[in-house]
Amino acid sequence: MQLPPLTPEQAVKPRHYELRMSLLFAALFLPMGIHLPYFPLWLAERGFTASEVALILSMPIFVRLVAAPVITMLADRAPDRAYVLIVMAFAALLISLGYFLPADAAFVLGMSMLLIVVWSPHGPLADSLALSGVRRYGADYSRLRIWGTISFLVANLVGGAVLERYGPNVVPVLLTGGLACMAVVSLLAPRLGRPRKTSQLSAADFPGAGRVLSDPTFLALVGGGGLLIASHGFLYAFGSIYWKSLGIAADTAGMLWALMVVVEVLVFVLYRRFFGHLSPAAILALSAGAGMVRWAAMPMIWPLGLGLAGFAATQALHGLSTGLAMLGLQKMIAQSVPEERTGAAQGIAFAANSAGMAVVTLGSGPLFEAAGANGFYVMAVIASGGLVLAGAATRLGRKRAS
Repeated sequence: MQLPPLTPEQAVKPRHYELRMSLLFAALFLPMGIHLPYFPLWLAERGFTASEVALILSMPIFVRLVAAPVITMLADRAPDRAYVLIVMAFAALLISLGYFLPADAAFVLGMSMLLIVVWSPHGPLADSLALSGVRRYGADYSRLRIWGTISFLVANLVGGAVLERYGPNVVPVLLTGGLACMAVVSLLAPRLGRPRKTSQLSAADFPGAGRVLSDPTFLALVGGGGLLIASHGFLYAFGSIYWKSLGIAADTAGMLWALMVVVEVLVFVLYRRFFGHLSPAAILALSAGAGMVRWAAMPMIWPLGLGLAGFAATQALHGLSTGLAMLGLQKMIAQSVPEERTGAAQGIAFAANSAGMAVVTLGSGPLFEAAGANGFYVMAVIASGGLVLAGAATRLGRKRAS
């Protein structure tokens, strides 16, 4: 890919770039590490039904289908994407204070939908800043992103211990505290200026940005990744609630959530050595296979008497079913999308993940009420769609090469 020379501003690597990006990813995942496993417990503690829990968790995901792509595309035109990230981080902190008000399910749903508008762009914006660093300065994305995973792990463990002592009603305090950290650290986000645009290229050199974002291979990989990520929706919505129904304590559940993150850290550390040579399609196929095994095994663990060891084994597959899939997606974007469209590509991928997750999460309430843990079998079927699309992307790539 041919790029014009860096401007003087772009050529100078920001001081402590790697450290600042690592801190940004760590702060980004701190509130996520509270929200994902423990927010459903807080909703259940307030007496909301499974269908209400599913509605409160899913409707904000539908909102971010629009919010994240629009904001990330506008950020590509801003003087610096870091400024957009800062505004979004402080807005999320202020809105999260609404959870401290006594209210019914409708009010909590409204607050969650408003919060997601300014919270959902954090990840794509941070990713776009990181990928610019990869292209300009040779930064190692996996070494930056790993600190987000570690932060998520810490939030799981500390959050579980706090909930075990004080109960689920402490969740809004922990969530707002995490968002406060994100707001403060966002001020340290590296200023990289506007994205660097590609030179005029012939079709043989590089396809136009519009062609890339509508390319069948790109869409197959994004769609397959979206299905795989969506298959996690049932666990995210009702995993903690299911474990609590089995008598598993909150701090123990926190360890189960943390374990999957530990394995994800290992995947990030070992990615280049063991998976770096694989194509994005092969990475997606491997991830989807791991997801299918994970969800098919989940309903059988407790009836077979495998207990915590069995749940630990399935949680360990998270490194492949999520972490590896995410790295494969970033590899595909870095290889095929020009820099000035990176934000848009991240937004499209984020929207694909959100669409599937929203539908699955919305359906998880009735599914959990009707089938309990057997609902994980449905997730195995959804994950198989990722495997099918990975195969389609491989065939498209071979056809293009020939």
